[in-house]
Amino acid sequence: MKKASDLFIECLEEEGVEYIFGVPGEENLDFLDSLSRSKKIKLILTRHEQGAGFMAATYGRHTGKTGVCLATLGPGATNFVTAAAYAQLGGMPMMMITGQKPIKKSKQGRFQILDVVAMMGPITKYTHQMASSDNIPSRVREAFRLAEEEKPGAVHIELPEDIADEHTESLPLKRSHSRRPTADVKSIREAVKALENAKSPVLVIGAGANRTMTSRMLLQFIEKTGIPFLTTQLGKGVIDERHPKFLGCAALSAGDFVHRAVEASDCIVNIGHDVIEKPPFFMKSGGPTVIHISTKTAEVDPVYFPDIEVIGDIANAIWQMKEDIVPNGGWAFDHMLAYRQAEVDHTAPLAADARFPIFPPHLVQQVRAAMPDDGIICLDNGVYKIWFARGYTAYRPNTVLLDNALATMGAGLPSAMMSAMVYPGRKVMAICGDGGFMMNSQEMETAVRLGLNITVLILNDSSYGMIRWKQANMGFKDWGLTYGNPDFVKYAEAYGAKGHRVESAAHLQELLAHTLSTPGVHLIDCPVDYSENDQILNVDIKKLSKEL
Repeated sequence: MKKASDLFIECLEEEGVEYIFGVPGEENLDFLDSLSRSKKIKLILTRHEQGAGFMAATYGRHTGKTGVCLATLGPGATNFVTAAAYAQLGGMPMMMITGQKPIKKSKQGRFQILDVVAMMGPITKYTHQMASSDNIPSRVREAFRLAEEEKPGAVHIELPEDIADEHTESLPLKRSHSRRPTADVKSIREAVKALENAKSPVLVIGAGANRTMTSRMLLQFIEKTGIPFLTTQLGKGVIDERHPKFLGCAALSAGDFVHRAVEASDCIVNIGHDVIEKPPFFMKSGGPTVIHISTKTAEVDPVYFPDIEVIGDIANAIWQMKEDIVPNGGWAFDHMLAYRQAEVDHTAPLAADARFPIFPPHLVQQVRAAMPDDGIICLDNGVYKIWFARGYTAYRPNTVLLDNALATMGAGLPSAMMSAMVYPGRKVMAICGDGGFMMNSQEMETAVRLGLNITVLILNDSSYGMIRWKQANMGFKDWGLTYGNPDFVKYAEAYGAKGHRVESAAHLQELLAHTLSTPGVHLIDCPVDYSENDQILNVDIKKLSKEL
C-alpha cells in the first residue's frame, strides 16, 4: 500500500513531467511532501498562479508535452482561470492540479469552498474531482491523453486532501503509443485536382500547422509548386518568412496588403485553420474554392464553409499532395507578389524613422536585427502585437510567441521565462506593454531566482494603448485609459535584475546588443510614440492597398 499523493507523483513521472509550476496551499501539503521526494520532477515556485499557468501552457506549446501547474483551492484555483483559457484557446497542452478540503467529512464548513470542477468545465477539455485514490492512474492518464490530443488544451484534476492521504495498491499506467491518422487518398486527389485547375492558388498557414511541425513538408510543397503563402498570427514562422513566395501575415482584421493578395486568389488552401483566430479571409457564395487541411473537420460559421476537406495528419497530407500534384504552367502569381512588394516598400521608410520616443516600425526592425535566427520573442498583448505580426520576419517555427487566441495581457513575461528554461542556449526576449507587464511583473523575482537569461523590453506609453487606438478610430474622445508607471529601472533593480532606460534610437540598438549578450535578467524601459497608430494602420494601409 502506498500513499495516494505518492502514487499521483509516480503517475506524473510516468508521463515524463519535468516541472510543476505553482503556488501550493494547505490543501496541497500531502502532494508537496510527495513531490519533495521526486528525483525527476522539479517544483518551480511562482509569485502568482496565473504566472504558473502561463509557464505550464508555454511549456506545452514548445514541447507538445503537457505542462503541469499546481494551486490550492478557492482563490488559488480561480487564479488559474485565465491561464486555462489561454491554453485552451491557444491549443497548448496543460494540466492544472488544485487542492480541496476533505470531501468525506466537513473540516471547516464551506470556508473557501467553490465548485472548481464546474467552474473549469467550460474552459477545459477535461475536469475531474478525485473521489478515490484507486482511480488516480486512470484519471491522470486520461487527462494527459486529452490534453495532448488534437486540438491540445487545458485539463484539470482536483485532489482533495483526504483523498491525497489515502493508501492504495494501484500502480501508474504506461503511456500509450499512438499516431495521427493519415488523410484519405480520395480527398487528396480532389484537393490536388482543384489546385491544378486553379488560376491563382494561395496557401494560408494557420495555428494548427504550427503545432504539428509541418515546416519541412510545406517548404517542399512550396518549392515544387511555387504557390505563394501567407500566415495567420499563430502561423508565423512555420516557413522562413524571407522566402520569395511569402505574402505577409494577416495581423489586421481586413484591408491590409496581404488581404488584397488573398482576394486575388481563386483557390485558397487553408492549412491548420482554427476558428479562434480572426479569419484571414471571409468566404462568400460563388467565391474562391477553399480547401481545408487539418487534423479536424472544419467548424462551419457564416464566413467559413470550405468546399473540400482533407482530414488527417497535416504534414502527411501536404506530403501526399506534393507527390501527386503536377504544377500548372498557367498559374499567375505576379499580382499577389506585387501586393507584398507594396507592403515592403511602404514599411521601409517607416522602419527607418529613428525618432524618439521610439516609432513602433523602427522598434520592430531593431529587435529583428538584434535577435539571432533561432532567438525567441514572447509578446504580451497590446497594439505593438500588430506591428510585430506584420513587420517582424520570423525565420523558424515558434520563435514568435504571440497570443492571438485568448489575447490576454500578462502572459509575455512568464512565456519568455519558460522559453528560456526549455531552450537555455537561445536568446529570449519578452516584449510587453507597460500595462501587460504590470499584470504579472512580480514574476521578475522568479526569473532572477531561477537564474534565467532574458531581456524584458517594456514599451512605455503610460496608457492602455490598444484600447486607446480603438477609441481614436471610433471617434471617441481620448479618455479613461492613461495611468502612471513606477520607475521601471529601479523596479527591476529591486528584484535583483538589471534595469536600463532607452534615451534614443541609437541607444536602443546598443541596449539590445548589450542585454542579449550579457547573462541575467535585464529590463529595458523603452518610451514609444503611438501617435500615428490610427493613421497608418487604419487609414494609410487600407487606402494604399485598395488603390493597387
